[in-house]
Amino acid sequence: MNKLGIQDVTVRDGNQSILATRMKREDILAIAGALDKVGFYSLEVWGGATFDSAYRFLNQSAWENLREINKATPNTKLSMLLRGQNVVGYRHYDNDTLERFIRLTIENGIDILRIFDALNDPNNVKNAFKFTKKHGGHLQAAIAYTVSPVHDNDYYVKLVKTYEDMGADSICIKDMAGIITPQTAYDLVSAIKQATDLPLNMHSHTTGNATSLVMEQAIKAGIDVVDGCISPFSGGTSHLADETLLEAAKLAGRETELNLDALDEAYELANLIVDKYIKSGDLRVRSLIPNPKILKYQVPGGMLSNLLSQLEQQKSSDRLSEVLEEIPKVREDMGYPPLVTPLSQMVGTQAVFNVLLGERYKIVPNEIKDYVQGLYGRAPGELNQDIVDQIMQQSEIKEAVSPEDLPFVYETDKKTLQKLLGREPEEEEVVAYTIFPEPVRNFYLNSINADSDLKVELQSDRVFATSNKTSQTKPVNSAEPIAFRMVLPTAQGENK
Repeated sequence: MNKLGIQDVTVRDGNQSILATRMKREDILAIAGALDKVGFYSLEVWGGATFDSAYRFLNQSAWENLREINKATPNTKLSMLLRGQNVVGYRHYDNDTLERFIRLTIENGIDILRIFDALNDPNNVKNAFKFTKKHGGHLQAAIAYTVSPVHDNDYYVKLVKTYEDMGADSICIKDMAGIITPQTAYDLVSAIKQATDLPLNMHSHTTGNATSLVMEQAIKAGIDVVDGCISPFSGGTSHLADETLLEAAKLAGRETELNLDALDEAYELANLIVDKYIKSGDLRVRSLIPNPKILKYQVPGGMLSNLLSQLEQQKSSDRLSEVLEEIPKVREDMGYPPLVTPLSQMVGTQAVFNVLLGERYKIVPNEIKDYVQGLYGRAPGELNQDIVDQIMQQSEIKEAVSPEDLPFVYETDKKTLQKLLGREPEEEEVVAYTIFPEPVRNFYLNSINADSDLKVELQSDRVFATSNKTSQTKPVNSAEPIAFRMVLPTAQGENK
């Protein structure tokens, strides 16, 4: 049997799962540089929520982060997570924006693009697949794994064959909630390996606490690559430790090629860095506690940390269990979508509203209103028509627009950004602005006004512009993730 590859995901998904993507650039570069010496198959270092957070919370350029990571990792292939037509955002973007982003991503150092759609709708990833192949990237097609009456192993095998026909170079089983069981992992890997010769990667979180058994069974079934984190950033809502994966490989009789001395050095460095985030409060203890009930709730790691943050903002963290009980009910109403970005934020926020307001669907986020009208793609199962009718009573009727029909916005956004910057913007700056206008705008305002009293402070549910004694609240742009702007109404109907 072939040697087992290990992809380390500390910098991207480990960071996202237990630190809500708050890891600072200096720490990212230090860890990435140490991991580069270990001999991993690849390092997942970018994409997902890290692009957004760089501008929104860390006041950094995501593109500059990538270039610095690339410099720090000369020996290892770099991987990123891309949300198909959603790019790294939370809605569909036009094909010009998508292609520019993918080309710039590859030019700046990414080798492997792991591309998925939250609904496993091939129509939502076909353009991203095409542009990745066009610009020479490795296309890893990811199936968003979930469990429901409409999802079984035959469903996933058919999806893999579809993605193979669409040009995939490899396949990833993306178990974002950590809900796959050991036997199912063995059966699914075996079935996919029988159906295709494409390399296969297993990605599963440790939230449910059975992941060591899951990975052992996947390795026995012939998986080619498995995902893990350096151990100080592992466990809980994150991933299995790289060190544990080595032991699982031994049990399964598979060889690996990691430099154990370099792995030990990376551990010592990561152990020092993680202490800093524990002391700052960015690493919440609750995120490290296993939750076997995840098999019922199917809440992925990043979603759980965001739910905790949302409830803390509303001074309702004691109601987490109620929200977790509501999530499967909302998911069933919505036709069993996999809980992965952006659907995880949408379903989770709707569940929070339903619980805290004491009435189901009393308030519905715009994203849910769009979803039930098909604007996010084809739902896996049938929607609850009674709930859809209730939602539509609050909704403006919209017509789904094909990605091919979305107008190109690059030139318009370039002119807008040029006025802001007072110079001609770089292509990467325009693309970032198109995807996240408000955070990118604020990032450049902070740069322009570095020596001024005028500052833009980014917070999780509001954007404030402050100048000495005055304060003005600005509305958050509609393209922003709903998980970061959940604000409950007061009795008077005004935002708190």
